[in-house]
Order: sequence, then C-alpha cells, then structure tokens
Amino acid sequence: MTVLRLKLHWQILLALLLAVAAGSLSGETASLFGVKFVQIFDFFGALFMNALKMLIVPLIVSSIITGIAGVGKSRDFGRLGGKTLLYYATTSLFAILIGLVLVNTIQPGLVDGQPARDQIGLSADTADIAAKVEGRGTGDLVEVFLRMVPPNIVAAAADGQMLGLIFFSLLFGFFMTRIGEPYAGIVHGFWKGIFEIMLLITDWVMKFAPIGVFALVAKVVATTGVEVFIPLLSFTLTVLLALAVHFLVALPMLLLLVGKVNPLRHYQAMAPALLTAFSTASSSATLPVTLDCVERQAGVSNRTTSFVLPLGATVNMDGTALYECVAAMFIAQAYGMELSMAQQFTVVLIALLTSVGVAGIPAASLVAITIILAAIGLPLEAVGLILAVDRVLDMCRTSVNVFSDTCGAVIIGRLEGEEGILKRET
Repeated sequence: MTVLRLKLHWQILLALLLAVAAGSLSGETASLFGVKFVQIFDFFGALFMNALKMLIVPLIVSSIITGIAGVGKSRDFGRLGGKTLLYYATTSLFAILIGLVLVNTIQPGLVDGQPARDQIGLSADTADIAAKVEGRGTGDLVEVFLRMVPPNIVAAAADGQMLGLIFFSLLFGFFMTRIGEPYAGIVHGFWKGIFEIMLLITDWVMKFAPIGVFALVAKVVATTGVEVFIPLLSFTLTVLLALAVHFLVALPMLLLLVGKVNPLRHYQAMAPALLTAFSTASSSATLPVTLDCVERQAGVSNRTTSFVLPLGATVNMDGTALYECVAAMFIAQAYGMELSMAQQFTVVLIALLTSVGVAGIPAASLVAITIILAAIGLPLEAVGLILAVDRVLDMCRTSVNVFSDTCGAVIIGRLEGEEGILKRET
C-alpha cells in the first residue's frame, strides 16, 4: 500500500531499478512454465509503447490546434515561432560543442596512444546497417521539407509522419481564427474538448507507467547485458559525460539566466517525462507525458506548449546531435585519422543539420553518422564500432532531447510574459 502512495516519478524510478536487477538475473534464457522472461518483458513493454503511441496523433493535433487558435494574431505566432527556432538552434549547437570539446580532450578512440580499431573490433551487424542506410544521404535533409506537406493527412497520421501533422495542425489552428461565428466557437470547442479528453486518457495510461518502464528496461538489460560496455567503456563514458554536462550545466543555466526559474524545481516537475523518455528511447512516444508534465506540473500555458513541444519532439534533438558528433570523432580516432579544424567544423555543421533533417526516418542516428563519416572520408562499416552500446546510449540521449524540449517551453513561456511557471510545489 505504501508504494501506491508514492508519487509517479518515484514509482517509475523504483520500477527502473527493479528492472535492472530482474533483467540481469533472467538474461535471455531463464523461463517460467516454458515462457522466457525476456518474452514476458517484451510483451508488456510493447503494450505500454502501443498505448503511448495511440495517444500521439489525437493529442498533438488537438493540442496544436487549440494552442495556435489561442495565439490569435499572426504577429504573435511569428514571434513565438522565431523564439522557438532560435532556442532549438542555440541549444543544439551548445550540445555539439560540448561533445566536441570532451571527445578531443578524452580521446576515447585511442588506447595507450594508439588507434583502438583492432582492440575494439567491428560488430558483426554491419551488413544490416548497410541495408538500413542504403541510398540515404544528404538528400534526406531536403526531403524533410517534402514531409512537411503530406499529400494525404490521414496517411501521414497513420504512418506517424509528425512533421506533416504538425504543419497541417498549425495551418488549421491559424485559419480557425479567421472564420466567423458561430463556426469558430463550435470548431474551437470541439478541439478543446478532444484535448481535455486526451489529457484524461494520458493520466490513465500513466498509471501503468511503472509496469511498462519495468518491462522495457528489463528487456534491454536481459538482452544487452553489461559485458558489451567493457571494450567501449571510454567511448560510453565520454558520451555520458557530455550528455551530463549539457543536462546538468548548460540547460539549467539557460533556465536560471534566461527563464529566471529554479532549475531544481523543473527537474522535479519533469521527472515522469524524463524517466519515460529513458525507458522508451522515443521523444515522440514520450510526448503525451511531456505535455502533461509541462502544462500541469510546470504551469506553462497550452498556447506555448502546443507549439514548442510537438515541434521539439520532431526536430529538436540536442542529445542526438551531441552523440553524432562524439561518435564520428571517436570513429575517426579509432581509425587513426586526425581531423583538421575545417573537418571538425564540417562534423559540427552536419551533426547540427542531420539532427533535424533525418529525425523522421528509420535508423535516424545511424544514417546521420554515416553521412558524417562519408563527409570526412571514413568507411560505412565503421558504424559497427558503436553498435553494441547504441541502444543504451539512445535511452540516455532521448532523455536529454526531451529535457531540452521542456526547458524550451518554460523559457519561451517566460519570455512571452507568462506568470506562475514553476511557482507551485510538484
């Protein structure tokens, strides 16, 4: 009974810790009545992920439409959009530069001063990676604009093409303010009602979050184990340190200096979203929880969150951009390649662009890294160096992605003159 009285983020954290123990003990072979534990973990994890994904389309569409309708004047909309894009570009650049400084300082690709390629060894899955990224390249940065205007909005919703949904919802909400009564009031009431219903469904789904988190993390631990980290320990620690600096120093400083809010209170309010992001490794799947935390716990208006958060979950990828930069530099070091300042600048620029441009395609981070490798003259199979630890690091960088989105919503809300943000205890 005591567990039931715990706040949600404590329940999720407890579930996460238990999942590490359960996954370590069960491994991939342990079973119960002929059913492997890893299959049980997979079932409940997939069920929770499906429940979250079920909420995404109606929640995003209703949130954006009602929020943009509340913005009203086109001048307000343009100002909000400008601040949002400036924030995204600034924090992503900060993240990449943090990663670049640390990877050059620590040099995880060298062992006793020698390139670590032979000591690490390539993963056997490089053929699979080659199949996933075949035909991908810088053209994907152009395709992002085509994905913004889908030929069929229903198909875009079914396929989870978030950029197309966001663009359509922005247009719908904007032009909804341009029609007269009684139609404007009726349509606004309809979408506002859907939004409120979706928040209630989100609250209900989150009651099962500890179970879902337990299953997702236990499966990862059971299938991955800890031994895969040993050859890549230096690389893993470099990525985690860079993510930690951005998560614990850079973003809180922006909250404190620009947003004029207490970063510790923000961490507390965002705990359920961060733990869900870590467990699911998906910014989009976490979006319903993120919206709920930022609006209800942090007190940011729907007017701001409905624009900043859905767009951020699609294009604002601080952790991913940082990881791409560190991974590319690590691979270059492991192959004994010294990059000039011009080449490192190329890495920074491509990491910044690809973190946005390829976010909506399969194997997004791997595609982005292969684009960087091609630009600096390294072979495709070099991606195999990092495959063993990619899944767990994906969980960490997704948490940073989501935290950056929430910081953006708070900072932009404060810059828009909103009062009461992070004023009450959570």
